[in-house]
Amino acid sequence: MTVSKRKSTAVCVVMCVLLALLASCGGNQAQQELSQINIACFPNITHAQALLLKGQGTLEPLFEEDGIAINWITFNAGPSQIEALFAGATNGGSVLVARNDSDIRSTRDLDGMTVAIPQFGNTQHLSLLKLLTANGFKPSTHGGTVNVVQSSNADIANLMDMGSIDAALVPEPWGSILDIRSDGRVVLDYFEIDPDGIPATAVVIVRKDFLVAYPEIVKKFIGAHMEATAFINDNLEFSMRVINEQIAEITHVPISEDVLSSAFSRLHISYEIPLSSIMDFARTGAQENLFPGLPDSGLTNDMYIRD
Repeated sequence: MTVSKRKSTAVCVVMCVLLALLASCGGNQAQQELSQINIACFPNITHAQALLLKGQGTLEPLFEEDGIAINWITFNAGPSQIEALFAGATNGGSVLVARNDSDIRSTRDLDGMTVAIPQFGNTQHLSLLKLLTANGFKPSTHGGTVNVVQSSNADIANLMDMGSIDAALVPEPWGSILDIRSDGRVVLDYFEIDPDGIPATAVVIVRKDFLVAYPEIVKKFIGAHMEATAFINDNLEFSMRVINEQIAEITHVPISEDVLSSAFSRLHISYEIPLSSIMDFARTGAQENLFPGLPDSGLTNDMYIRD
C-alpha cells in the first residue's frame, strides 16, 4: 500500500512541531536588539515541519532581512528540552509495541510487565500512565504492578531484542522500527493509545516573554510553519525524503523506506491546536506530581493561525 493511500485512511491527528523560540540576548528583551533565534526540535518525523524548514533552509532568508540568525538545536525527548529551553505537551503517532514472544495482546496484559518509555514526563509517559489508570493498573513506583522504565528511543530497540523489557510506548518512527526491524509487534496503534481519543504529539511552544517582546517575529515564524504544513500534505513523498535526510544528518542513521512509509501512515500533519488532549496530559502530569499543577488560563494561543 502506498503512503498516500494509507495516509488517506488515517484518523485525523493534529500534528504541529514541538519547538521553542528563545532570543540569544539576555535581560530585558524589549530593550535589546534581537540577533538570533534558537529553534529546538527532535530528530523524529513527529517534528516534520521543523525538519522540513531546517532541510530547505526556509527560515534563514526569511529572518535575514531582520538581521536575525537562526540557530537549530535538537533534543531526544520533551523533558530534556524543558530543562534547556521551555517546552510543553505533545499528538498521535505513538504506538504500544510488545516483544514478539510475550503474552501481551492488550493493555490488560501489562500486569507484572516492564514497559519502556523514552523519558519520564514526556508524551509517551503521560499516555502510558493514562492507559494504566483506565485499565486499573499503577506503576510499581506508586504501589502498582507495572514496572515503567525510561530509555532513549534507540536503546529501547536493543532492550527489546535482549528481552530486558516486555513492551514499549514510543513515537514514530520508533514504533515502526520495533515492529519491522526489531523483535516487536504493535499491540495498540496510534488511534488506540488514548481511551478518550487520539492524543496530541507535538505543539509549537514560544516563551511568553519572547512573544511579548517580539510578536511580529513569532507571527512570521508561525506563517512559515503553516506553509510547511501545507507543503508536506501536498508534496508528501518529496517531504519525506527531506525530513529523512535531516534525521540522518542529526542521528547519522537514515530511516529505511519501509519504516518511513509505515511511520508516516500514522501521522496527519496539521497546525491546529488540540486543546482537549493537551489538557488531558496536563491533568495526568499534575496527578502524578510531574509538575506543580494546572495553569489557570493561557495554556494555548491560536491568534496567529486565526489571522
